[in-house]
Amino acid sequence: MTEPESSRSRPEGAYDVFLSFRGEDNRKTFTDHLYTALVQAGIHTFRDDDALPRGEEISHHLLRAIRESKISIVVFSKGYASSRWCLNELVEILKCKNRKTGQIVLPIFYDIDPSDVRKQTGSFAEAFDKHEERFEEKLVKEWRKALEDAGNLSGWSLNDMANGHEAKFIKEIIKDVLNKLEPKYLYVPEHLVGMDRLSRKIFDFLSTATDDVRIVGIHGMPGIGKTTTAQVVFNQLCYEFEGSSFLSDVNERSKQVNGLVPLQKQLLHDILNQYVANFDCADRGKVLIKERLRRKRVLVVADDVAHPDQLNALMGDRSWFGPRSRLIITTRYSSLLREADQTYQIEELKPDESLQLFSRHAFKDNKPAEDYIELSKKAVDFCGGLPLALKVIGALLYRENKDRWESKIDNMSRIPNHDIQGKLLISYHALDGELQRAFLDIACFFIGIEKEYVAKVLGARCCYNPEVVLETLRERSLIQFHVCIIEDERLLSRTGRTVTMHDLLRDMGREVVCNASPLLLGKRTRIWNKDDAWNVLDHQKGTDVVEGLALDVRASEVKSLSTGSFAEMKFLNLLQINGVHLTGSFELLSKELMWLCWHECRLKYFPSDFALDNLAVLDMQCCDLKELWEGKKILNKLKILDLSYSWNLIKTPNLHSSGLEKLKLEGCSSLVEVHQSIGNLTSLVFLNLDGCCSLKILPESVGNVKSLKTLNISSCSQLEKLPERMGDMESLTELLADGIENEQVLSSIGQLKHVRWLSLCGNSWAPPSSSLISAGVLNGKPWLRLKRLELSNAGLSDHATKCVDLSGLSALEVLDLSRNKFSSLPFGIGFCPKLWSLSVYECEYLVSILDLPSSLECLVASHCKSLKRVRIPSEPKKELYIELFDSYSLEEIQGIEDLIYFFWDFTVEAHSHSRNKLPKSVVEVLFLSVSLAQK
Repeated sequence: MTEPESSRSRPEGAYDVFLSFRGEDNRKTFTDHLYTALVQAGIHTFRDDDALPRGEEISHHLLRAIRESKISIVVFSKGYASSRWCLNELVEILKCKNRKTGQIVLPIFYDIDPSDVRKQTGSFAEAFDKHEERFEEKLVKEWRKALEDAGNLSGWSLNDMANGHEAKFIKEIIKDVLNKLEPKYLYVPEHLVGMDRLSRKIFDFLSTATDDVRIVGIHGMPGIGKTTTAQVVFNQLCYEFEGSSFLSDVNERSKQVNGLVPLQKQLLHDILNQYVANFDCADRGKVLIKERLRRKRVLVVADDVAHPDQLNALMGDRSWFGPRSRLIITTRYSSLLREADQTYQIEELKPDESLQLFSRHAFKDNKPAEDYIELSKKAVDFCGGLPLALKVIGALLYRENKDRWESKIDNMSRIPNHDIQGKLLISYHALDGELQRAFLDIACFFIGIEKEYVAKVLGARCCYNPEVVLETLRERSLIQFHVCIIEDERLLSRTGRTVTMHDLLRDMGREVVCNASPLLLGKRTRIWNKDDAWNVLDHQKGTDVVEGLALDVRASEVKSLSTGSFAEMKFLNLLQINGVHLTGSFELLSKELMWLCWHECRLKYFPSDFALDNLAVLDMQCCDLKELWEGKKILNKLKILDLSYSWNLIKTPNLHSSGLEKLKLEGCSSLVEVHQSIGNLTSLVFLNLDGCCSLKILPESVGNVKSLKTLNISSCSQLEKLPERMGDMESLTELLADGIENEQVLSSIGQLKHVRWLSLCGNSWAPPSSSLISAGVLNGKPWLRLKRLELSNAGLSDHATKCVDLSGLSALEVLDLSRNKFSSLPFGIGFCPKLWSLSVYECEYLVSILDLPSSLECLVASHCKSLKRVRIPSEPKKELYIELFDSYSLEEIQGIEDLIYFFWDFTVEAHSHSRNKLPKSVVEVLFLSVSLAQK
């Protein structure tokens, strides 16, 4: 079976909208106005009478235009049914929809009742009386069925909306079309096989128009295609909802410390697409999800769920989501799906489907090469209909000659059919030694870890470029890169990539390690299980075979070990001992360490006999260290040094390294000295000093670090000045200085010419003051490169804003003024020609929002309790999103009638009393958009 067409990309140049209508009825009136509005909104639209001659049959060009369009808009008018041409178009349009190509059909009922279309009454009855005399019964029945189906679709009726005003009616149509065109698709492989049948069943069940919140469960064995099926259905449905979120790898991600909270934040961020209040407790996340999403019609997928607590944190009750929401759960445990309205079990692929999927990976084609057919069938039989095995084995045999095929298939034939891991193991054995080592390192220690961090460790361990290693493993279908939200309390969350691996492949890799020494734990190359690691260390069973060991006892009582436990591990490269207290001579530890992760280390100083020369990553968060070491150390192989939240650390080490790229000192509240040797870190790109509240000066040598791109000095409340030469650092493009009050420091910031992201927010322990204004940072300086400026809780009052001039920020794109105390916006915002995002969240005294630039796309003004007046920018370039939760004093919104398209987020129940305050024209548009959103 071929892949569901929804997973395919459309040809370049395909249309956004196909417009079908009866030309004689409204070509020069309504349809012409609609077509013009679509084009002006940047929507690539095909109008069916555009220079195409009419004939008895639909032409090839017209068929192609219909099939390649993302949305078909059908304008039903009184004369529509009299046109055979229109009826044939409608039949083809609905065929595309029913094929699950992802095409959306939007009917418009122009001066006609939907029931006339559905039942063929009125003028439609007259037309069909004539059709039945002229055409075959089969064709007429096909037309009737198409009209009945189209009449049942959710659409737009001129008589029921905008009080019959065509201009407002067209604006609402444009708004809906643009919303559906917004890219929301997940990436799925281009050539899926065997999923069309099941995904269609799930789609049909979830797309049924009922007001209840429906839950679907997808279950099956590992590697069978649960996640991919959910992705396909998500892509087919996501445009039908106000918001959507796909939460991948729930089980693995929730195992991280406080792991459910980032998942909850992603859910809120995906659906709301704007500022999400910071929280660090899953119970608080539950409350926020219910509060913010209970009126929204959403689509949510929780992928790979393994425990009830995970479901309770993400979709604890149907009441958390608005009517007609749809929830999908994938799991290998059917017992978790008791609350589901419908469950679907994924079965193994059929033989012909298996051969096709295998061929896609082995030959990059839908079928095997002629002289490889029999060999391909043998390989497919070996995989047993398991998609993961078919992909991995297919990728293994790609570009291999026939002799190699025969040899590998002969080896496969000796593995029992039920041994899934044994089948996957073939691909592991095909890797060379360096790639095998990297695969096992990831399987045992680095699943769910940031790709950049993993690359630094692997780069120390192998001879190849680590980026090439990771990409090769990905191409072999052995690992994946998962895009995730990195926690960020600011308006825009950052994204990063973590390294992930299918559970089956992880278990297979770990089984490789175990099988090398089934009984003797100390003779395994890698020890990742906590109980096994403790057993080996406590009884000193380690040997020179051990390359990596991970032990995390932070959640239990502090455990002490002698360094003698490591004495025999001469070639230990990877070591994690979080929460462990070591005693004895550190000379006994391996001199080959490349990764040391030792959170909550109880040492006050690093012993002088601890060999660190080969370290690439030294991760010492939350330690008791006062100093790392005495004297000078040269560690040219070190790439990352993380001492975050080491509260007793007094000064940074005398460190010389040509390779160090990241130095993290966040939360080191006792730090008073940054050693001047920092100027010798010629590769340093990231320096985080956030929360170093005892630090008074930075050495002048910081100005020598020409490679530095990101500097965070937030909450360095005692900092007195910045090095003079920092103004010449061309690479310094990101500066975070939240909570800084010292005028001299702020004045120095004003000299930084190349900064693109500047954050000068206040915080809870640094009360707002006028220092920011006194230092002259915002008094009209031409920050020619600044793109993002954050001034949340910066103490900006009306008195302060009189001294603020933002007109020189010609490159500014994002501005955050949340939680300030002014009643009107600072001067100059209207002169920022590239500004697209403005947040004034929780500005309690803000009365009016005026003089906005036409480039604005997003305005967040929720919880502005005094806000009365908003003026929409004239001639906005793009769509505009406005959020006004709990801004209940609102009286006037100027210019809203002129918008072609806008989003509106507004709580009806909380603001119903505002209806009488707003002008009638605004009320019509505002509450119309709210009612549509709720439908």
